[in-house]
Amino acid sequence: VRFANGKLRRPDSLRFTAYRNRDTAHPRKRHRRILVSETERLCYVGHNFGSEVMKCNSLCRYFVGVLDKNSGQMEVYNAEIFNMQPLLSGGRCWGSQLLRCFVLLIPALFPWHGVRAIPSLLHAERDSRTGKHKTMAVERAVGFVFCGMLGCCNVWFSAVQMDLCIEAFGTSKQKRALSSRRMNAVGSDIVSTAVTKAAANVIDAKGVTALMQDMAQDDVQNISAFLPPCHEDADRPEHVYKFEDILSPAEYEALRVPAAALASVTAEEMAKRAEERSHCSFVLEELKFLPTDEKSRDHKARCLWFLDTLIRFSQLKVIKKKHPMGPECPHIISRKLMKNFTSLTYNNGSIQNLISASMKAKITAYVIVLALHINNFQTDLTVLQNDMKLPESRILDIAKALRLRVSKAKGVPGLEDDQNHKLGTLSLPLPMQKAPEGQRKRRKMN
Repeated sequence: VRFANGKLRRPDSLRFTAYRNRDTAHPRKRHRRILVSETERLCYVGHNFGSEVMKCNSLCRYFVGVLDKNSGQMEVYNAEIFNMQPLLSGGRCWGSQLLRCFVLLIPALFPWHGVRAIPSLLHAERDSRTGKHKTMAVERAVGFVFCGMLGCCNVWFSAVQMDLCIEAFGTSKQKRALSSRRMNAVGSDIVSTAVTKAAANVIDAKGVTALMQDMAQDDVQNISAFLPPCHEDADRPEHVYKFEDILSPAEYEALRVPAAALASVTAEEMAKRAEERSHCSFVLEELKFLPTDEKSRDHKARCLWFLDTLIRFSQLKVIKKKHPMGPECPHIISRKLMKNFTSLTYNNGSIQNLISASMKAKITAYVIVLALHINNFQTDLTVLQNDMKLPESRILDIAKALRLRVSKAKGVPGLEDDQNHKLGTLSLPLPMQKAPEGQRKRRKMN
C-alpha cells in the first residue's frame, strides 16, 4: 500500500481489513477488493476498481519475492498496489457501499452487545427460487433492523451514526481513535475550497501551457531513461544525439581492427555474406554504398560493425558467456554491452545478465540513432524493425520518443514489403514530445 497524504512512520501500528466482491462468477467483479486501514488518528480506504484507481496495476505487474537464505531459493507472489485515501468526517460512509456487494474477509469490528441498540450491517440477496429479495445480517455484525420491508440494501449509515455507536459500545481503543479523528477532522468544503484556490494560484503563476508541458515531461520520464542523451537546444541535427554519447573515443578507436574487414570487403565477399546472412539487412544494404574516401569509408565501416553487433546482441536472452559476441569483439565493447544493455537477475543461486524487454527497447533506440548518423539523419525504420524482430508499433513508439518525424516511403526493391515502409527523419525544430498512447484497441473479427 501507499498513502496519499504522507509516509508511514510506524508500520506495526496499522490494522487492515480486506473486502472482496460477492459476485465470484462475474469475470471482472470477482477481482475487486477494498482495503481499509485504521490508525490511531485516521481511517484510510483503498480499492482496485473505479475511475480513481491507480493505472500502474493495469499497465504492469507487481511481484513480491521472498528469498530463503538457507536454500537460496526465492518464492515469487503476485502483488497489487493500493492507494490509501484518508476518510474524512462529514462524508458518506464507505461501509454502506461494502454491505451491498462485498463480503468481509475478517471478523467484524464490533463484538456482540445485544440486539436493541446497535444498528446492523445489512445486505440484500436475491432468492434463486422465488426471485425476491431477502434481507440478511452480516456475520457477527449485530444489530437492530431499521427497516423490515424490501429494499433494505439501500440503507446508508453516516459517519456520525457510526461514531455514536463507538461512543456507546466501542472499546477504549476505538474511542481513542474516534477522539483523534474528531480533533483532526477537516470539512470537505474547506478542503475543496483550499484545493481550488491552490490550483488557481498555480495556473496563474505558470500558465496552462507550461503546466501541460510539465505533465507531458512527467509522462515520458520513464521512457527517457532508456534513450540516448538528447540535446534539445542543438542548432544542428548531428548535435541532438551526439556521436560521442553512442561511442566514446576509446570505444571508437577499439573498432578499427574488427571493422577493417568490412571496409575492405569486395563484391564477391559481399555476395557471399548476403547469401549466408552473416549480417543484418541494414548492414548488407549499406555495404553496397561505402564511400571511396578512405577516412569516410573507415568511419562508416566502424559504425556498421557496431550496429550489427548491437542487433545480434539484442537477439540473446540470458548472457552466460564472458564474451557473448565472440573473441573478435574488443574487450571494451563487450564490457559496454554488458554494463549498459543488460539487467541483473537472480536465478539458481547465481546472478545472471538478462536482456529484458526494456533493455531491448534501449538497444533499439541506440540502433536507430546510430543509423541516423550513418544515413544523414534519415533512416528506414521498417528495415531496422525486421532486423530487430519487433512489431511495427513498438519501433514507431521508440522513434516518436526520439522526436523523429515518421512518414511513409517506398522501400528498396527486393526487400520484404518494399511498398509500405516507414521513414524516420531527425530535423529541427524537434516535435513536441508525447507519452505513448498505450495498448491499441484490438480489431474486431467478423
